[in-house]
Amino acid sequence: MSASNPRVMRAPSARGQVAPFLAMDVFREAQQLAAAGRRILHLEVGQPGTMAPALAREAARRALDDDRLGYTDALGRDGLRTRLAQHYRETYGLDIAPNRFVITTGSSGGFILAFTALFSAGEGMGVAVPTYPAYRNLLQALNVEAISLEASHADRYQPTPDLIRAAKKNHGNLTGIMIASPANPTGSMLDRAAMAAVLDACREQGLTLISDEIYHGLTYDQPAVSALELDDEAIVISSFSKYFSMTGWRIGWMVVPERLVRVMERLGQNLFISAPTLSQVAALAALDARDECEANRQLYARNRSVLLAALANSRFGPAAPADGAFYLYVDAAPVSNDSGDLCRRLLHEHGLAATPGSDFDMARGHAAIRLSYAGTEDDIAQAAKIIEAWR
Repeated sequence: MSASNPRVMRAPSARGQVAPFLAMDVFREAQQLAAAGRRILHLEVGQPGTMAPALAREAARRALDDDRLGYTDALGRDGLRTRLAQHYRETYGLDIAPNRFVITTGSSGGFILAFTALFSAGEGMGVAVPTYPAYRNLLQALNVEAISLEASHADRYQPTPDLIRAAKKNHGNLTGIMIASPANPTGSMLDRAAMAAVLDACREQGLTLISDEIYHGLTYDQPAVSALELDDEAIVISSFSKYFSMTGWRIGWMVVPERLVRVMERLGQNLFISAPTLSQVAALAALDARDECEANRQLYARNRSVLLAALANSRFGPAAPADGAFYLYVDAAPVSNDSGDLCRRLLHEHGLAATPGSDFDMARGHAAIRLSYAGTEDDIAQAAKIIEAWR
């Protein structure tokens, strides 16, 4: 191409101008320090320090030798969908037809399918903040408005009927609500009464409800309530990443009403073809690894206790109600009102990787940090000492 006729380089579309996922930015920087020889305590990412269940790994090894591992149906393998239906009978007492399960490429694939299928450009979805940033960023990429519901500590940082009604009044384009229980970054949950109240408010306002349930199984005082226990029309998204320690396998599922199955199938065929076949094989086996997964949960419970005790003896403020998942969302205001700077100091001065609260709440997160306690007991014990001694 001649210098007199240079190529015109177009800027990326507005849909691509999403904010970074700060937890992963911190993870990258922490990995670079580790590669240079530093010992890093990884409390920044929501990734279990435990391995995928032995049954899952064994099933994958067999499949590598014996299975062609080609595409599956876009909705997933029949055997896995049937076993998930059994899982819901055993866990929640629900009788859900296997054909309502959609196997996805992690929960992220489920969010993309749900947001694409349910919301048109210009519509809005309400999310309680602080919240998982990928909701906001994926919605932006689809030209759907993420409408913040500023939740409070008193309400366990969960959406309330009043917040939902106010959002509908102030945003005529509001068509759906996202809930997460247990939630990222707070770990807080909606109990049965609070969940029922949210579902009633959504029905009253004509709003679609999507329930992120990827941390189900990881609770410490009482089990989590599935939205499907109270509303068969709820759209549920879940994953093998957290309770089953299978983050890198990129395998999850959705439960959708019958009327949406074909919609999700058509989208899945075109966006993903199918979820990874090897991961589907491993996931089926993982559902029978309850004892190993429960041992992991008990490890997280011990780590949780250690960090909560350290925070109580530190200059940091309290954490949000830590009902489940494996996070503490910590009030850092007594220490710093610049969570980004605080996390840089923790990482570079002490090798403790944490995530700035601004990743989860752009308005108020400058005074909070998130700590994951999914790592090893030794790492959590070392992190606790740093937190207690922080000046």
